[in-house]
Amino acid sequence: MINQTPAQFIEFLKKENIKRFYFVYNTKKKTVVSSHSQLQSIADFLNNDKRDFNKHEGLFFQLTEKYDILQGAFVHRTNRGQASGGVRYWNYDLMEDYFRDGLRLANGMTYKNALAGLWWGGGKGVMIHNSKFDKKNRELRDYVYSQYGLFLSTLNGCYVTAEDVGTNVEDMAKIFSGTRFTTCIPGKLGGSGNPSVPTAKGVVKGMEAALKVNNMGTLKGKTIAVQGAGNVGEPLINFLFEKGVFKIIVADINPDNIYKVEKRFNGQNLETHLIEKNDNSILFENVDIVAPCAVGATLNPSTIPNIKAKIICGAANNQLEDSERDGLDVFKRGILYVPDFLTNRMGIVNCANEQYGFVNNDSLIENHFTEDWKFSVYQMTMQVLKKSQEEGIPPAVTANIMADKLSLENHPIMGHRSQKVIDSLVENKWELA
Repeated sequence: MINQTPAQFIEFLKKENIKRFYFVYNTKKKTVVSSHSQLQSIADFLNNDKRDFNKHEGLFFQLTEKYDILQGAFVHRTNRGQASGGVRYWNYDLMEDYFRDGLRLANGMTYKNALAGLWWGGGKGVMIHNSKFDKKNRELRDYVYSQYGLFLSTLNGCYVTAEDVGTNVEDMAKIFSGTRFTTCIPGKLGGSGNPSVPTAKGVVKGMEAALKVNNMGTLKGKTIAVQGAGNVGEPLINFLFEKGVFKIIVADINPDNIYKVEKRFNGQNLETHLIEKNDNSILFENVDIVAPCAVGATLNPSTIPNIKAKIICGAANNQLEDSERDGLDVFKRGILYVPDFLTNRMGIVNCANEQYGFVNNDSLIENHFTEDWKFSVYQMTMQVLKKSQEEGIPPAVTANIMADKLSLENHPIMGHRSQKVIDSLVENKWELA
């Protein structure tokens, strides 16, 4: 079943009349429990997986009545608070790709939120697009995202969503129409809007910390390769030019993104490449820093041996295909890798602070861009990279150890409440409602 295409899996769900289903980790029995016996093979897959499944508290899914869109909420760890992370709308070749992406993204959000000093847990929303339909169709998107909002409401607050790849601010407004468990909604509705610009700014601070640790000076005069010219890649290019970099090489699969950056940065030392899907050649450019800002898992045995840059620091989630294996390979090659969840936090920071209102020059936001606050992007990156060097272990391992410890701290007021929410959903037979 895990090797089925999404279309095959959805047909199976329809045949079995399964509209909702879940996989929940039973802490007493230390095993994954499935809501339906017909889906036990997926629970077995999770139980046996040693790479991406990390005792995720709950995975919840629904199939929309129209368009056959599978919608999911992956909840990893909620000791520090409700699971928080964006909703991704993407195409997947196999169900295994879908599950692994959701698992990794949710785990990454747990670690990102913990290292950012936020009292939030980690989670991620992931929806599989049905390729029979036009993803740009506004009627389809309005339906899909409004349904996702209603889906979130049924989960009673164990997961709070935000914006991610494939989702825009207009989509977030539709989610908001069906639930209060969302952030990153449009400003006119009381939200913080698109968080891509502060995310890009945080990546720049990560680069500056890495350059400092590597004794490579500042960004001025450097050459940077950026993989992805979308919501984060474009403002990142702008910030880098403002810092005085010599040249930027950018690649993207979307011609609209390439056209947009060519037009915006006309006259700047910018080299662009329109590439095909799965073309990672931008990572092999002879540059000072490589910035993966597109999809995850681009750092793997096929790409790492060809990387010439001294530093890897970007905004994409889960850049390492296998955190342990690939993190070690990058480390052995003498390349300084900045774990993504150290630097791409600012989107969720903006979202996390929405509920507390907005002020000018918000110190709760600006602190993350300083160089002295212990939880700032710069300081936390410095701590991880220095500890990595001192102990002779890859930065990805160091960051994981630090984040794992922080993520197990219970919320000072609410405790581990979201685990109780998940337990209640199971007891109330959520899947049958």
